[in-house]
Amino acid sequence: MTSSLSSHHGFSYSRDTFAQLVDDALGMANKLGASDAGVEVSEGAGLSVSVRKGEIENVERNRDKSMGVTVYIGQRRGNASTSDFSRAALEQTVQAAYDIARFTAEDPAAGLPDETDLALGDAAKLDLDLFHPWDINAAQAADIATRCEAAALSVDKRITNSEGGGVSAQQSHFFAGNSRGFRGGYASSRHSLSVAPIASLPGKGGDDMQRDAWYSSMRAPGDLAAPEAVGRYAAERALSRLNSRKIKTCEVPVLFESTLAAGLLGAYVQATSGGSLYRKSSFLLDSLGQQVLPGHIDIHEDPHLRGAKGSAPFDDEGVVTQVRDVVKAGVVQGYFLSSYSARKLGMRTTGHAGGSQNLILTSQLTQASDNLEAMLRKLHRGLFVIELMGQGVNYVTGDYSRGAAGFWVEKGRIAYPVHEITIAGNLRDMFKRITAVGADTYTMGTKTIGSVLIERMKIAGL
Repeated sequence: MTSSLSSHHGFSYSRDTFAQLVDDALGMANKLGASDAGVEVSEGAGLSVSVRKGEIENVERNRDKSMGVTVYIGQRRGNASTSDFSRAALEQTVQAAYDIARFTAEDPAAGLPDETDLALGDAAKLDLDLFHPWDINAAQAADIATRCEAAALSVDKRITNSEGGGVSAQQSHFFAGNSRGFRGGYASSRHSLSVAPIASLPGKGGDDMQRDAWYSSMRAPGDLAAPEAVGRYAAERALSRLNSRKIKTCEVPVLFESTLAAGLLGAYVQATSGGSLYRKSSFLLDSLGQQVLPGHIDIHEDPHLRGAKGSAPFDDEGVVTQVRDVVKAGVVQGYFLSSYSARKLGMRTTGHAGGSQNLILTSQLTQASDNLEAMLRKLHRGLFVIELMGQGVNYVTGDYSRGAAGFWVEKGRIAYPVHEITIAGNLRDMFKRITAVGADTYTMGTKTIGSVLIERMKIAGL
């Protein structure tokens, strides 16, 4: 990435300009008497187009920029931001952050990361291939979205409607620095394509309407799934849910589709993140070195995968990121800590200001042949869940209760679709009762996981 970034890729500012703004603001903070300071400057630009039933519904262009300044006076911290990059605005913003710090109570955990943890020199320059701008205009985006929606509508005459298709192309770049010598920044992109078809049964007076959606999201436009494939798959999902039934209350094995299993992994991250731990609002307190998952489960984290959505050479504070085992044979190897939460816990930052990086959950029992069909055979008789509703997770106790829809499975085969049920359990038990993980891996944001089979859960139905 060169300093001529701006002229090429629809950005208004070059990396050199951002670097200068960071240096200027740090100089101003130092002059005011700040003991430490950190600055981040960023700019984003994008296009989103949505269509419905072949007509363009919405064309949105977004362009935004911002500068955030954090100033420390000893262990008092102040933060201010601006979207105006003029010299006067810079001075006002640094002054505002300084004034806030002056009147804020001391916090022993406040402060920049220790120099030993920062990505200095070459560590900050690691190129992870995250920037693939999409040279696309509104008409081209609308055409792709229309093709996606048309493919969904053409699958079956029971696909009677659509909530629309959409295409989004986004790109951004930033540069950050602090008074302890960290300087770094990079450009990144994220593009997506989605559609939400509605299936209904003729003659039912619209009583049985089912919607489903599918999408593809990638850093490089060339890696997106074909619009026709996304549309057809979304339609097939919606059709498969027609004639849904309710089932009686029972306690059975539950198979989570891979897209939903990522949410279980997300719950694990939340429970082992610094904020939850130092506030004592987690059901996995003091779990370091403890067995919380079955012995066949490992969770690996690799922030340096080229082109992946959770890749970063350093975290939001400039702390170097590291490849590590988060869970080994079911035993917790490390938490997710920023420098602040680490200090609160008397520990060392793990480079997770801004959240987890590319997480991959695997089971040592998984065979290459463990596709969805094989996982349904392992489930044998029980519930296969493809949609969850509501936010029924209590991270303090681990209690879990969510509205769900999916399929009832008998003798390892889908028998019929199921809706209007609730699945319930406790995450601590659910984690321990994971009996199998499929080879049908799916990457949802920064998490990669196959379908997950849990030995048993309560299903509340009729």
